[in-house]
Amino acid sequence: MMIVGLMLFVGGCQKNSVPSDALNGIDPVGLAKHIRTLSSDAFEGRKPTSRGEDLTIEYMTRTFEGLGLEPGNGTSWVQEVPMVSITSDPEMTLTIERDEGVRDFSYGSDFVAWTQRVIDMSVIRASEMIFAGYGIVAPEYGWNDYEGIDVRGKTVIVLVNDPGFVTDSVAQFNGRSMTYYGRWSYKYEEAARQGAAGVFIVHETEAAGYPWEVVVGSWSGPQFGLVTEDANLSRPSIEGWLTRTAAVELFAYAGLTFSEFEERAVYRDFQAAPLNVRANIAIQTQVERSISNNVAGRIVGSQRPDEVVVYIAHWDHLGRDESLEGDQIFNGALDNATGTAGLIEVAEAFTLLDPPPARSVLFLAVTAEEQGLLGSAYYSDSPLYPLNKTVAAINMDGLNTLGPTNDITIIGLGNSELDAYLETAASAHGRVVKADPEPEKGYFYRSDHFNFAKEGVPALYTHAGIDHVELGEQYGRDMRQKYVAERYHKPTDEYDGTWDLDGAVDDLRLLFEVGYRLAQGPDWPNWAENNEFRAARDQMMGGVRTNN
Repeated sequence: MMIVGLMLFVGGCQKNSVPSDALNGIDPVGLAKHIRTLSSDAFEGRKPTSRGEDLTIEYMTRTFEGLGLEPGNGTSWVQEVPMVSITSDPEMTLTIERDEGVRDFSYGSDFVAWTQRVIDMSVIRASEMIFAGYGIVAPEYGWNDYEGIDVRGKTVIVLVNDPGFVTDSVAQFNGRSMTYYGRWSYKYEEAARQGAAGVFIVHETEAAGYPWEVVVGSWSGPQFGLVTEDANLSRPSIEGWLTRTAAVELFAYAGLTFSEFEERAVYRDFQAAPLNVRANIAIQTQVERSISNNVAGRIVGSQRPDEVVVYIAHWDHLGRDESLEGDQIFNGALDNATGTAGLIEVAEAFTLLDPPPARSVLFLAVTAEEQGLLGSAYYSDSPLYPLNKTVAAINMDGLNTLGPTNDITIIGLGNSELDAYLETAASAHGRVVKADPEPEKGYFYRSDHFNFAKEGVPALYTHAGIDHVELGEQYGRDMRQKYVAERYHKPTDEYDGTWDLDGAVDDLRLLFEVGYRLAQGPDWPNWAENNEFRAARDQMMGGVRTNN
């Protein structure tokens, strides 16, 4: 089916060549202007439900309207997203007790913790601690870290990522490529299903994909979430992270060696084990219910307006931290003022088409990605346009600021037939598509397209290439690592006038071409055979849908 789809697509390109005027509507000057504005100190880091949100929503709606888009939600430019903000008092201590005494661990330096329960105080007392390996239950891999042990009311410690990261063997999960089972969000969800009272993930920079400072910055202060009917009481009382050093010390206090348990956890016959110590922690919270907003603008299709291609970018970032000395604003210039600006530029390119494309195109700027992909989760649960009428989702999260590259990266290459659309567009410009050079970091599960994917909608998510036209591949790798180490989720992620945005423009033009051909053509691309999201798509479409 992939081959058939590609042949039809290539044939379709002959009849639906991309208008150059539209492509030229995406330019580095306009892109820089939007990035500079959205990441300025005036926007205060674009925290949801803050003054920064008000300014961002006003800027996006005014810009969309000025481009000539129509409101994406009936007569409204926004989709309200009901959220709860839970601020956990950092004056907390994790106390580990055994019969002979207690050992205290410090917030920030040893651990971070919070609760998603919508209550004023969340407590665990004398909760037996269990080491549950990677905290995974995956029948398709023959894996169950919770088999044979009851963790109800207990506190589990689990490892980040999944076993394949350590063994580098595709015989275990997907080798170095992280699966959803390796994501922190899955581990908390599974611990909740198992009835755990508390769950702590052991942090390691390489396995997590980011340093401890990112954990502290991302999971301290107000934490936004969606609210279930039971006020999230089905979640564990306490969720958190431990540094690896703290985990080693905790195991040593229990008379055990952490590395021995860590090494055993990669085997299928691993069995969860009690640590013979008990956890105590109390978290005082401030709970505020609020409304944030997704912003939606659209171009109405000229022939099949009920069929929709969606472009996504998250407008939010981390706001400001008044406890910091010096710079307190997390400007989020690359993450994700670049993607939001790119959304505007692609929208402008579509407005230059006359007539409009056959299908409608939705430009969706979502909220609270940094708080757990909440805006896209809400949209996927309450879509403005039916998901079985949604052709594909194209996500922009962090654009290329280093200049033109010979390649472009598909996060999750091989997942869907959308790859062929990008490969054809890239080839026409003398570029190549490559797989994620850091698959162990699980980027496919860390941005907003994932919520569309979980529901079955084929999704394309690209990153900048790493093979710089002038400076080569090693330069691209080094600069990516430098950004993660020095700027990612830090106040230093600011707009830089020395950025070369020509590479970002190249990538946006490719994404425009993909969306244009999807919006012009009749095809319904699908997930690859045996992909985890294929069944959901086939079911929503009433069976396997082919490109014919």
